[in-house]
Amino acid sequence: MTSRGDPRVLLAMNIVLSAAFAAVVLWGLEYLDAYRFTFVNFAALTLALVVLTHVVTQ
Repeated sequence: MTSRGDPRVLLAMNIVLSAAFAAVVLWGLEYLDAYRFTFVNFAALTLALVVLTHVVTQ
């Protein structure tokens, strides 16, 4: 019997890691003057990554 883990912990890890990845991507794009790093862009990309990760892992 295998355990999938506590869903609350998995959700928290998903949010933290997605936020970190979104921050790095947006920082790199702003460094290249390709995109602005704003809170709205950060939140939107983080939410998109959380949803995408959740859909892919289900």
